[in-house]
Amino acid sequence: MKTDFLIIGGGAIGMSSAIALLEEGYNVVLIDRNATGAEASWAGGGILSPLCSWDYTVAVTDLSERSMRMFEKTAAQLFDDTGIDTEYQKCGMLLLPPFQSERASAWCSKHQVRLQNVSLDDLLPGMQGEGLFMPDISQVRNPRLLEALRRRVEMLGGRILEQHEALRFETSGDRICGLDTNQGKLVAGAYIVAAGAWSKVLLGEHALGMEVRPIRGQMLLFKFDVPPFPSILLQESVYFIPRKDGHVLVGSTLEDVGFDKSTTTEALEHLLKRVQALFPDWPSPVRHWAGLRPGSPDNIPTIGRHPHLANLYANCGHFRYGVTMSPASAELLLDAINGRPDPTYRWHA
Repeated sequence: MKTDFLIIGGGAIGMSSAIALLEEGYNVVLIDRNATGAEASWAGGGILSPLCSWDYTVAVTDLSERSMRMFEKTAAQLFDDTGIDTEYQKCGMLLLPPFQSERASAWCSKHQVRLQNVSLDDLLPGMQGEGLFMPDISQVRNPRLLEALRRRVEMLGGRILEQHEALRFETSGDRICGLDTNQGKLVAGAYIVAAGAWSKVLLGEHALGMEVRPIRGQMLLFKFDVPPFPSILLQESVYFIPRKDGHVLVGSTLEDVGFDKSTTTEALEHLLKRVQALFPDWPSPVRHWAGLRPGSPDNIPTIGRHPHLANLYANCGHFRYGVTMSPASAELLLDAINGRPDPTYRWHA
C-alpha cells in the first residue's frame, strides 16, 4: 500500500511532523528501527530552551523561541486530545554562578525575555551568593510527551511500524521510488528523514552537505519524597531538572564517541562531583543512562527538501533541542513541502 508520506524516525521530531501532515489531510506511515520515542527524545531532560540562549546563533534561538511560544498550547491540545498529561510546566530556570551577567542581560533585554537578579538564598535556602532567574522557562516530561505524540498520530489515522530499520533508498531519476527495510520494501509519494543521529548514515550518498553525527550525553536520576527545589538549576554546563513527583534529572556530558550508547564510570564520577559540590547530602542516583544527540554544525538543524531529489525531505540535526524545537520544526517542514522553504535551515548540497 502506497502512502503520501513515509517518515523515518519516531522521536519528537518525527511524530510532530507526522501530526502536522495528518492534520493537513495527508496519509502518513512512520517507521522506527526500534520502538518509537526510545532514543534521544526520551534520553534528554525536557528543558524547553537552549541552556543559555546568548551562547547560540540566531538560527538556533529564533527557531527555539518560536517553538517555545507554541509549547503551552501544544501540550494543552495534546492533553485534550489524548488525555495524557505531558507535565508541561513553566517552572523557571535559576542560573548559579559563574555566569556572564552582562551578556545575559543584554540578550534578554533585546529579545524581551524576563531576567531577574536574585539572592540564591531566596530560592535555595542556605545557599549564598547571587543568581540570575529566568521565570518563563518551561519544561516537559519527555516520556509522557512522546506517549502523547504517539497516541495523537494513531488517533489521526497514522500508521506506525516499529522494528523497521531503514536500509537504503531506491532512486529513479530525480525521485526516490522506494525504501528498503529489514521488513521489506516500502513505497510512498514522498520521504522524510527524521532519524536523529542516524540521519546521515541512512542517507549515505544522498546526504550531500548534511553533517549530522552522534554526540553522547549521559544523565543521572535522583529520587526524593518531594521536589527539593521548584525550578531548573543551571551551573555552567550542568543542569538539575525537578519533576513533580520528586525525581531530579542531572546532566549532561558531551562526548564525540560515535554510536556508542554505553554509560561510563568517568561520566558518573564527573556528574556526581558536580552534584556533591552543591548538595553534599544528596543520596545516590537511582539511574544512569546515555543517549545520542544528532549533532550538527552550529547546532542548526536541516529542515527542507533535498537539493536534487524532488520527493525527499529532512527534519533532523537538532542536537540538544529536538524536543524544544519540535512544534516549530514541524511547521517549517510543512512550509517546505508547500513550496515555502525557510533558507536558514535548507539542505546544503
